[in-house]
Amino acid sequence: MKTWKGYQKGVDLGGWFSQCDYSEDRFRNFIREEDFAVIRSWGADHVRIPVDYNLLEKEDGSPRKSGFAHLDRALTYAEKNGLNAIIDLHKTPGFSFDPDEKELGFFENETYQKRFYRLWERIARHCGHLPHRIAFELLNEVTEESFMPAWNRIAGECIRRIRVFAPETSILVGGCWHNSALSVAKIDVPDDDHLVYNFHCYEPLIFTHQGAHWMPLMDPAFRIAADADFAEMEDASRKMLGGFSAGFDRYPPETRLTAAYFIDFFADAVHAAEKRGVPLYCGEYGVIDRSRPEDALTWYRLIHQAFEHYGIGRAAWSYRQMDFGLSDARMDKVRPELILNL
Repeated sequence: MKTWKGYQKGVDLGGWFSQCDYSEDRFRNFIREEDFAVIRSWGADHVRIPVDYNLLEKEDGSPRKSGFAHLDRALTYAEKNGLNAIIDLHKTPGFSFDPDEKELGFFENETYQKRFYRLWERIARHCGHLPHRIAFELLNEVTEESFMPAWNRIAGECIRRIRVFAPETSILVGGCWHNSALSVAKIDVPDDDHLVYNFHCYEPLIFTHQGAHWMPLMDPAFRIAADADFAEMEDASRKMLGGFSAGFDRYPPETRLTAAYFIDFFADAVHAAEKRGVPLYCGEYGVIDRSRPEDALTWYRLIHQAFEHYGIGRAAWSYRQMDFGLSDARMDKVRPELILNL
């Protein structure tokens, strides 16, 4: 499979310019220049920077100069520390992966879509002269499969418009089901020499999201070990994930998590990327802070083996807090080994 050079090992900077209170204090202090040096010391070659539309534009759609200044500062920190960067549009008018954001109608509303194109044209004009160190991720985590026909059309048109200003910048496109690896084959945009297929992986979800307060059926007190057998994981998934099983039924019930599980899970996405001749990239993966750090380390070891097996570049979610913080104090004892398995 084609390798995406310069984007093999990365860290997400969630909660800085996205999923936040949008305060100046947050923008200036949640992530600082020294954090980029830390990330570089972990052996990373890039950062993924989630950005909400309202950082970069006002409610009327006009550009917000202060937001672009904050983004420029982040990109400068990355460059000074030898890190490439992905600008990830985490929320656009009319769509967010998070229903609590109450952003609705993007895939049906031409006005929202035109605003989406204008924003990416602005970003492309602003950063398109730096294709060697900055990439563009069109939209974070399309949710419903029913959105895919519209999304393929929108993504194709957006790429066409970006190319006017950024002919060589890498552009990431993901599928549905929150960028599931199982949806990569549903991506259908015109061929492009600098296209990257993007997916996220939090499988098995019952382990990586154990006790997650934002999941409606999840018991906040629920805990499960990384070496629980698949019978236990499937039973818990049936109760707390609405029946979503992450493919446990393909294995004997006594099976436990190994690298082979991830290698199998990624296989269809790898095949789709190979067929189109594009690199495959995992923009998010991680384990909730309700898990034991030692269990999180086990999970990272296993998924790392699968990434290395296929040569898949990736960025771990997330550097600080956000329920998945890699730099949080609770991870101190396992972090030296953890960063070797990112």
